[in-house]
Amino acid sequence: MLPLVLNPANLKAGLAGRGPERDRRAALLAEAGVEARLLPDPVPGALLASLQVLFVTGIPEGEARDLATRARQAGVLVNVEDVLPLCDFHVPAIVRRGELLLTASTGGQVPGLARALRETLADQFGPEWTVRLKELGQARAKWRSQGLSPREVSQNVRELIARMGWL
Repeated sequence: MLPLVLNPANLKAGLAGRGPERDRRAALLAEAGVEARLLPDPVPGALLASLQVLFVTGIPEGEARDLATRARQAGVLVNVEDVLPLCDFHVPAIVRRGELLLTASTGGQVPGLARALRETLADQFGPEWTVRLKELGQARAKWRSQGLSPREVSQNVRELIARMGWL
């Protein structure tokens, strides 16, 4: 697995599916700032070619397989929810605290474990981390503007975290 964090402002994403699964995925994408295009059924090939990533959920595996094949032929990365062999990428379990993003993944093998880890992380990193991240970001920007090296900035960040007792 290669973990990546994509900038939603630059992402051309599509969402194909039906029912509550599609609605749940749409909400997850929206929370991440991804403006995913809800695709019609059937999905025209020209529309697929305009995407970079495609999320598929709530449709029978045979239909999902056909759609995934067509999307890949158009150069689109595909995630078919809960069908590991049809996935080019996986969506990890996520905890968001403002811009702080904590994730857990089992490569799709044991979603229940990823969910349990997400719940543990959510308990350990509460809403106060939204403010803490902003404070650390401001301190980092100040140190960088003072000409400190990346190593010195990193050390200062770690010292501030320790001094505040955050970890």
